[in-house]
Amino acid sequence: MLVATPSGQQVPLAQLADIRITTGPPVIRDENGSLTGWVFVYVRGRDLGSYVADAQKAVAEQVTFPSGYYADWTGQYEYMQRMRQRLMLVVPLTLLIIVVMLYLNFRSIAQTAIVMLSLPFAVTGSLWALYLLDYNFSAAVWVGIIALAGVAAATGVVMIVYLDEAFHRYKSEGRMNNMEDLFASITDGAVQRVRPKVMTVMCILMGLMPLMWAHGSGAEVMRRIAAPMIGGVITSTILTLEIVPAIYSFWRQRQLGK
Repeated sequence: MLVATPSGQQVPLAQLADIRITTGPPVIRDENGSLTGWVFVYVRGRDLGSYVADAQKAVAEQVTFPSGYYADWTGQYEYMQRMRQRLMLVVPLTLLIIVVMLYLNFRSIAQTAIVMLSLPFAVTGSLWALYLLDYNFSAAVWVGIIALAGVAAATGVVMIVYLDEAFHRYKSEGRMNNMEDLFASITDGAVQRVRPKVMTVMCILMGLMPLMWAHGSGAEVMRRIAAPMIGGVITSTILTLEIVPAIYSFWRQRQLGK
């Protein structure tokens, strides 16, 4: 991360984090035709975004620039800002695509909403994993969360398919006469889903866990992609098996009541 000041002045930022500040080599530098002085800041022990926010506040309070002088923050911070702007477009677009595909599959707003309810449960596990591993949000973490959204939606779809199959089978056989029959059909469908759900989760975990112990080039990035997926898959498994059938039962109760 660089602070562009024409005088090359060092600012008192070292108290904000575990950092090391050095000035650039004694050469004439320019940016967009303007002479610049560079201060290199190496941040450790905290996330880059909050550090820069505190540093910008400290610079504004303690440094007075002459007329025509200004400070600009670049390097990894600039890349992070660009990434954030792209994510503000990519994340909503991903969720919209998932919703459209679910609706085209079920032709039902209610079933689409039930499947989408599994996403917050998956994200909960991702947040816990990031907290326990002390990972900050980054582009790699968001890639893992986006991939997790697709996995959680897919498992939710399979759960709904099993529940629908059991419900319509009971109904076609004339066994859907009261609430006890409804609960029996939902239990039947949910129990059939336990084994394939556990097998799916174990396959995902066995594929992702080795990445958490990877070393070498790119290992740090891969760990931050795998971590939110591992945490999200675990919580999604538990909560999808418990919450989705319960919500499905409320929806079918209203239909049977009508």
